[in-house]
Amino acid sequence: MAQYDLKINGKSHQVDVDPDTPMLWVLRDHAGLLGTKYGCGIAQCGACTIHVDDQAIRSCQLPVSQVKDKKITTIEGLSENGDHPLQEAWIEHDVPQCGYCQAGQIMSAASLLSKNQSPTDADINTAMNGNICRCGTYTRIKKAIKTAADNL
Repeated sequence: MAQYDLKINGKSHQVDVDPDTPMLWVLRDHAGLLGTKYGCGIAQCGACTIHVDDQAIRSCQLPVSQVKDKKITTIEGLSENGDHPLQEAWIEHDVPQCGYCQAGQIMSAASLLSKNQSPTDADINTAMNGNICRCGTYTRIKKAIKTAADNL
């Protein structure tokens, strides 16, 4: 076990965990942040996407020991009131069905828009590749990303 002082959503969180503990479980079990979801456990579905130093990363395969001095942002830290342009566009375009993958989808889209505020369809497809939605809301996701880009 080791103690880590993590900067998550702008707040300090001290956790005492094994260095190999995936960030997904640190967030959920130790920081009480339940928005980041477990999907596949092998970094293939995107449900567990968070930002580490503003990069979209799959948290299920990211050991806590690799993020000790980095800025971590989860879906809870994207905005205090759910008023991030992506969150508003998600509602406007009625994106979620079951909703399980949506936090990861939004976090990947937010990473894209932080680097490219006028993404093409190809840019969106590349950035969102690997974020799986079992309900198949991909067309609405793309529309919501474009709307959010227009509202940034």
